[in-house]
This record gives sequence, C-alpha cells and structure tokens, in this order.
Amino acid sequence: MTSHPAASATAALPRVAFLGLGLMGTPMAHRLLDAGLPLTVWNRTAARAEPFAARGATAAATAAGAVEGADVVVMMLADPAAVASVVGEIAGALRPGTVLVDTSSIGPDAARAAAARLPRGVAYVDAPVMGSVDRAAAGELLILAGGETRPVLPVLAHLGKVRECGGVGSGAALKLVLINAVIGGVVLTAEAMALGRALGLDDGLVTDGLAASPLGPLLQRVLTTTAHFPLEHAAKDVRLAAAAADLPLARTVLERLTSHPGPAGADLARIADLPAGEAVRG
Repeated sequence: MTSHPAASATAALPRVAFLGLGLMGTPMAHRLLDAGLPLTVWNRTAARAEPFAARGATAAATAAGAVEGADVVVMMLADPAAVASVVGEIAGALRPGTVLVDTSSIGPDAARAAAARLPRGVAYVDAPVMGSVDRAAAGELLILAGGETRPVLPVLAHLGKVRECGGVGSGAALKLVLINAVIGGVVLTAEAMALGRALGLDDGLVTDGLAASPLGPLLQRVLTTTAHFPLEHAAKDVRLAAAAADLPLARTVLERLTSHPGPAGADLARIADLPAGEAVRG
C-alpha cells in the first residue's frame, strides 16, 4: 500500500511540548503551531492555554502530562526558581531521546543544574533568546544555544536564527553578557535624555543628537512601543550578572531598576519616564 505523502510528512514532524505561555512563550508557541507542528502546551495559569486549544493544540493539565511522548520540549519560564520547579515536575515523564530546550533566561549555573537533573538519554539545550515580543511573533529572535543543537534546529528555525555557542551553559552565559549590555545601555540613554532636560535642551534636539550617535540603536529601544521586556525581568538578568562577576556598573543599574516608581511589569523603556524614588511595585 502506498502511503499518502501528506500523512507521511505529518508523521515525520517532531511532537513538541511547550511549557510557559507568558509574554514571550505565547508568541513563540503560536509560531510552532503556525508551522503545523503537533503541539501540546502547558501553563500554570490554565486559561493561557485555551487559545491554543481553540487552534487545535492539546492543552495539558500538568507539566508532566504535557511532555509525555514529546520529541522536543521547549520551556520559556520566568527565572531559575521556576525552571528548577518545572524540571523537577517533568524529569520523571521524559523519555530517552527527548531534547529539552530551555529558552528561559536563567544564567549558566542554573542551566547546568537543570541539565544535571534530567534522566539518562534526555538531552538539554540552553537556548535563551534576544528579542522582545515583537520579534518573537515575527520569528526573528536570536537564539543563543548551548549543547547539541542539531536535533532541534528544525524546530528552532521557526523561532529565529540560532547562534551555536558551545557546550551546555554557554548560551545562557552569552545571554547574560548581551542582555546586560543592552539593559545598561538603555539606562544610560534614558539618563542622557534626562540630562538634556535638566540642561534646558529641547527633547527633539536631544533625540536627534542621540539618533546620530553610537547610541542610536539604544535610543530606538527606549522609544519603541512594540517591544515589552518587564523591568522585573531586566532586574533579574542584571542580578544574575552581578552575582557572577564584580560589576560595579551592573550594581548601579540594578539599583536604578529596582527603585523605579513604575510597576514591575512595565517595559524597560519606561526607565526613561520617571525619576527613581520609590521601589518598583510587584
């Protein structure tokens, strides 16, 4: 009997489980569903999975249930504690041959600790991303991958461009380097704008000058309305960096982020709106 080509192609597609449907996870998971991959999703707040179920994905009641039978598991979680918790929940349900791709921004120590908790035969790829929700929705993320990436490259290709960094933990390490440069640059640019106002300069004159300078790309990040990187997540990434090395400027940036009077979920660019003065509200 001759198999139907469409049926054969569907059978060859990897079964993907996606854990974590927050700001970044939601558009990323939609990209995988748009690509036609067999997708199971899970989120602690179950309501976040409902739009995916409406589109034909399977919504699992538990993280362990989501990963059963999966070829590739993708996680996008908030912080090292969340990753440790979920890995503890799913480790026993992962079968040999599965690849766990962790796109969370948790630093190299937490990434290696997560890898060490997986059962024999389950591979771990740390693959944190550069880019906000707009790039996630467009499939234009920069994926910083550590570990053996070859088996999951076809899946990651739907999310963005993969930069292979080396062994497990190397992607998480490079993410800390890059994101801290961006966060620090945004804070510096915001302060340059504040300095211009303090000196009585027109805002347009200042922004035009910054746009023509090496700070131009950072000014675009301050002024954008399509990206969203919560202040609390930025503070988490700076905190991880400051714990890894002696970084006086990072400590200052961290204080600036955590003393901003806006809500913790506000975008990083809001650092330019108001002076520091009271703690970020969680």
